[in-house]
Amino acid sequence: MALDVHQIDLVFSRPDTTLAVTRGAARLMLNMGYAPLLEVGLPNGRRADVMALGPRGDVVIVEVKSGIDDFRVDHKWHEYGPFCDAFYFAVAPEFPREILPIEPGLIVADAFDGSVVREAVSSRLAPARRKALTIAFGRLGAMRTFRDVRSD
Repeated sequence: MALDVHQIDLVFSRPDTTLAVTRGAARLMLNMGYAPLLEVGLPNGRRADVMALGPRGDVVIVEVKSGIDDFRVDHKWHEYGPFCDAFYFAVAPEFPREILPIEPGLIVADAFDGSVVREAVSSRLAPARRKALTIAFGRLGAMRTFRDVRSD
């Protein structure tokens, strides 16, 4: 009896899905010329799943949604806008995209890569906020590098 691959229903845990989508979204950012950092604390107390700095200093935030329940219980996505030039949701290929709001950009990603399905609306950060975020981003990246070197 041959196995019909269309009948296989893969079930992944929420942490596995989150990790895979985060990895794919970060790889997409790299491929687009951005420098991504994961789990970045913001001045308002929120945490960006992926924050990426572009070659011209533009800041992108990506919020990963591992499933429907994750999206439905999380109403804080509006609070990321003041800290980025562009905001995206990133979801797995099987995520029902029709439940997502249309304002943010949309990335579909797996553990290997991602694709921008809908571009984010760009809104330019104020120069003072951009400078503060860029300095904090650079310091965080450097501190993480040093932490990794120090633990060897």
